[in-house]
Amino acid sequence: MDDRELLELAAKAAGTPGEWGEIIDIGGDKVDLTDVFFVSDFPWDPLEDDGAALRLAVKLKLIVEVGSCWLSKYGPAFGEDVLPDPLSATRRAIVRAAAEIGRAM
Repeated sequence: MDDRELLELAAKAAGTPGEWGEIIDIGGDKVDLTDVFFVSDFPWDPLEDDGAALRLAVKLKLIVEVGSCWLSKYGPAFGEDVLPDPLSATRRAIVRAAAEIGRAM
C-alpha cells in the first residue's frame, strides 16, 4: 500500500475523508498541490506531522507503545539503508493501523 492510499484510508477511519489537491492558478503561476491531501480544507499528513498523527491515534483510541523503531521507506528486505527514526516510525505505525481500520470499514 503506498502513502497515498495509507492517507486516504486513515482519513476514512477517522471519519474525515479528504481529497487530493489539484493544480491551481495563482496570479498566472501554476501551483501543483496534487501531492497534498486535504481534510476539511487543510493539508493533512500524519506521516510527516507529529500532531496530526497523535490526533489520529487519539481519535481512533489507538494504544501506542514506543520502543526501538527502525524504519526505511522500503525496509531491509529491499536493500535500502535502514535508519533509526523513532518519530517517523511511530507516525507510520499509527497511520498504518488507522489505514487497516479504514480498509475494514
